[in-house]
Amino acid sequence: DHDVVAEMAPTDRAAVLRFTFPESDESGVVIDAFDRGSQVKVMPDSRTVVGYTTRNSGGVPDNFRNWFVIRFDKPFSGFRVFNGKNELKGFEAEGEHALAAVYFTTRRGEQVTARVASSFISEEQALRNLETEVGDADFETVKARAQERWDEVLGRIEVSGGTEEQYRTFYSCLYRSTLFPRKFYEIDAKGNPVHYSPYNGEVLPGYMYTDTGFWDTFRCLFPLLNLVYPSVNAEIQAGLANTYRESGFLPEWASPGHRGCMVGNNSASVVADAILKGVTPAEDVATLYEAMLAGRDKVHPSVSSTGRLGHEYYNTLGYVPYNVGINENAARTLEYAYDDWCIAQVAKKLGKTDDVAMLEKASQNYKNLFDPETRLMRGRNEDGTFQSPFSPYKWGDAFTEGNSWHYTCLLYT
Repeated sequence: DHDVVAEMAPTDRAAVLRFTFPESDESGVVIDAFDRGSQVKVMPDSRTVVGYTTRNSGGVPDNFRNWFVIRFDKPFSGFRVFNGKNELKGFEAEGEHALAAVYFTTRRGEQVTARVASSFISEEQALRNLETEVGDADFETVKARAQERWDEVLGRIEVSGGTEEQYRTFYSCLYRSTLFPRKFYEIDAKGNPVHYSPYNGEVLPGYMYTDTGFWDTFRCLFPLLNLVYPSVNAEIQAGLANTYRESGFLPEWASPGHRGCMVGNNSASVVADAILKGVTPAEDVATLYEAMLAGRDKVHPSVSSTGRLGHEYYNTLGYVPYNVGINENAARTLEYAYDDWCIAQVAKKLGKTDDVAMLEKASQNYKNLFDPETRLMRGRNEDGTFQSPFSPYKWGDAFTEGNSWHYTCLLYT
């Protein structure tokens, strides 16, 4: 609508944006640092805008910040800064919702390039990310590098014998499989990996990955990473060890810290598979084994999906009861039993004989939910009786639950 073309070429923690403008004395770019606390600062002499945003959806410490730096290749003809709708004097805005607008005088078809980087550590680290990952490279160079990197990632698997449409489907799926987990570590001045911990708010050495849940990805995504991208999963496993060191738990759904979502203790499966395939860094194996065992006997104080909700019942009765106020109790029991089997395989590899016996016995807990009458897995009460979710309703009864209507029925197999 405004005769502006915007393009972007990425690196891991930075990007080059290229804007093609019409002839105008008020061409410009708005930098929106979002609401819930942010800052922008315009530095006209260096054609740079820096700042941070604290915008998040939870799961982070109070000192969370995403710092950014934006460096343009054309001098500003003017700029404005705002806190929400209120325009401010000076070069800087900080408050609930900081924004900046920078302007250029352009001829038709003129291109303005913005080199952008971010950091969860500091403004200085954001600038380092920009200099090391982009530097003075132009748009086409960064674009070509990104193309080479994706060719390398997707080229790990070569397929043949299909149609073009089948190839497109396959590589589109493989592309999506490599988008998560996301790198949450950065490279310091000495070339070492460091990370802002979304668990304790400190800047610490080593790897960290985030933005993924293990519920279901343990079945396919992480085995794929072990087979096709083992060096990447080695970093992910090192990051999981760091998560345990920094929070006392393995994550089940990180975004970027512990988040409440889904059930099970599937981190055990993800960790076990990598250890058994020899992917996990040797220095992290003992820590991750300890983490798996620790997760059997506790639950996160504020995120019930992390650790094992109902562990006290599972470890004594052999199942999580239906009638103790814990939802998805049957699913949790089945997941925990499978995860115990996974930990048992690692215990065997490490020669932990006593642990093997205990874990193999626990891995049979799935049997406690099998109802021979219906030949289905069913929730069981604390006293051992099976419980139907429709009791005391009878066949054909209509009843309400919340705002939904239900009609009871039976399924015979």
